[in-house]
Amino acid sequence: MTLKQTMESMLPAIEEELKEVVQCTTSDRYSRLRGMLAYHMGWEGEGAGAEAQGKRIRPLLVLLCAQASGADWRTALPAAAAVELIHNFSLIHDDIQDQSPLRRNRPTVWVKWGMAQAINAGDVMFTQAFSSMQNLRREGVPTETVLEAEQALQQTCLRLTEGQFLDLSYETQDDLSLEDYWPMIGGKTSALLACCAELGALVGGASAQRREHFRAFGYALGLAFQVLDDWLGIWGDAALTGKSTDSDLVSGKKSLPVLYALGQRGAFFQRWAAGPVKPEEVGEVVGLLNASGAQQFTLAEAERITAQALESLMLAVPDEAARAPLGELTGMLLKRKN
Repeated sequence: MTLKQTMESMLPAIEEELKEVVQCTTSDRYSRLRGMLAYHMGWEGEGAGAEAQGKRIRPLLVLLCAQASGADWRTALPAAAAVELIHNFSLIHDDIQDQSPLRRNRPTVWVKWGMAQAINAGDVMFTQAFSSMQNLRREGVPTETVLEAEQALQQTCLRLTEGQFLDLSYETQDDLSLEDYWPMIGGKTSALLACCAELGALVGGASAQRREHFRAFGYALGLAFQVLDDWLGIWGDAALTGKSTDSDLVSGKKSLPVLYALGQRGAFFQRWAAGPVKPEEVGEVVGLLNASGAQQFTLAEAERITAQALESLMLAVPDEAARAPLGELTGMLLKRKN
């Protein structure tokens, strides 16, 4: 079965599970609060639909890893819903911290309802994630495994917050190096993808050694995903990404290519030290990045880490047929144009 065919079965089940969790853990008395959650998840309000819901990559990863471990993927649906709720909780809070007005081309929750209520919405979603994990018992997952899964998710939430802390801290730091980059994206991006792969394998009954390989796969997948995202933020096709390639440079984002070029102490370093990049200067600054070798370095790092992810995946799932959907997902994420 191809990844597309598998997704056609999994995605509706994920959506149904998410809606059940959100509805069952929010009292009818607080219908307006539930409406905020439904809006953010892309189910209600102007612009609702598949685009507003996002790609649901994280819950898909949970289910695919459970299936690759030899289990019925439906058993892992509560864990899949949990990681998607954690992801969306973090998005609501990130939008507040970054003062982002739009999320998936729609006004963000804080823009529509204010910062204080958006914080409440994020907090509810965080709690709902752990309520969802309890539903693993409904699927016949042993209590000991459920507790282990909850602990893994708790540790992941800590890593996520640490990564966001570093990301915000780096905005005002001028002495960063490439070594500073990896812990930040390791927490902010990779931690949850690693947890997704581990949870799927755990619920799927994989051995401890195989679970570690799954986790390593997810972690490397997250690193490569973020490195590619940094490349797209400067050299991607804005018509495909839906995001201006000017924005990362104008906002002063300490992305991988920027940190690499700064480390060369050349013309790009001198221009960056002179002050913020203006929109009309972006073309010239990209030229300085190119001259530093930053684009080649960034693509080479994406390839290197992708190879690590695929190696870990082969160790986790030696059978080629069982591994195929995860391999397709990896290719889809790491060869994307948007």
